[in-house]
Amino acid sequence: MYVVINTDKRFVVPNRQLSIGDRTDAARPRASALRAMFDDRPLLLTRSGSVNWITGGMSDPIDLTAASDPVWVVETDRGRTLITTEIEAPRLAHDFDLPALGWNVIGVPWFDADAPLAAAVAFSGEPSDRFITDRDSIGRDVSNDLVIERMVLSPADLDELRFLGALAGHALGTGIESWHPGVSTDFDVAAVVSAELERHGAKAVCLIVGGDERLRELRHPLAIGRTVDDAVMAVVVARRGGLHVAATRIAVRRPDDPIIQLANELSVVNRDVLAASLPGGTWGGAIETLAASYASIGRTGTWREHFQGGPIAFDQREFELAPGQETSPFWNLQCVADSAVAWNPSVHGGAKIEETYLVRDGDVELLTATEGWPLTTYEDGPQHSQVKVVG
Repeated sequence: MYVVINTDKRFVVPNRQLSIGDRTDAARPRASALRAMFDDRPLLLTRSGSVNWITGGMSDPIDLTAASDPVWVVETDRGRTLITTEIEAPRLAHDFDLPALGWNVIGVPWFDADAPLAAAVAFSGEPSDRFITDRDSIGRDVSNDLVIERMVLSPADLDELRFLGALAGHALGTGIESWHPGVSTDFDVAAVVSAELERHGAKAVCLIVGGDERLRELRHPLAIGRTVDDAVMAVVVARRGGLHVAATRIAVRRPDDPIIQLANELSVVNRDVLAASLPGGTWGGAIETLAASYASIGRTGTWREHFQGGPIAFDQREFELAPGQETSPFWNLQCVADSAVAWNPSVHGGAKIEETYLVRDGDVELLTATEGWPLTTYEDGPQHSQVKVVG
């Protein structure tokens, strides 16, 4: 199931062909169940999150900013196929054993914007308004149902996610360790984080590095090439094989830096929201617990100042939820084992706690730990990375 590369870093990397097969096999019955909910109408998937769920992470976007994936998927009573341009179809056939994975591929002209949908209609034998899709412009939009189906991760998904979490933790730690106060710029640190991800097949789809007064004043101190003297933060959302993890690391030069005390306060919020994310609770209940926990440390309403995170996997966050949004289709959704979550409590002044955890029966598993980094361990088991004092 695995091959080992870069043994100096002791990373064990899932064999991609085998992993894709196991992951797509696990998604197949769920896709069939979703179709059954809608009278077995043809399923058309066009966005990266849903495409990578059903293909086991096969598709890598050519354009990271594109709204649609370069690969579309059609599943009908007639069978299933991939639809992509005549540019990408040969690459997929070359890089993957598509027949063994249960896929056909249809190539269409890159210059004909209507060609992918026309190919989907021809393959299914049904008009486009009969499709259930992940778009609001074609057929019936079942995006929310798709998110719910894919949030419970298969064993092969979990193998990939654990590897990616370890890699993200390593990349962040390596980036911070490369920081030479008064010498390194935020660009320098960001470059190291990105390089460590890229050399193991992952990408930073979100990378924020900043320090000093910009870290203390701004929630998103994007790198601008400024030398960092006394405090640095690195935030990453990393993607590999269609899955995502998110994590943050902060380092300071002085043991009396105010960021340390702020982070200690936030530890209460992180602990409480993790406890509310266990099976038996709901995601609406978890976000309300987060708001109440801010209030318990004297910071009522602080959640309004920054996005607070939530379930993560095939998108940077599978959905966004804020306290009071009781009409959201995800408000009463049950928290379940084998889903992943990355909460993001933060306060003005430069403190933030962000890790990716696997939700299990009765506890959570930290996926993004950094070797050698100090950890806070709660009495009930969960951990998170502390602010590190360097220099």
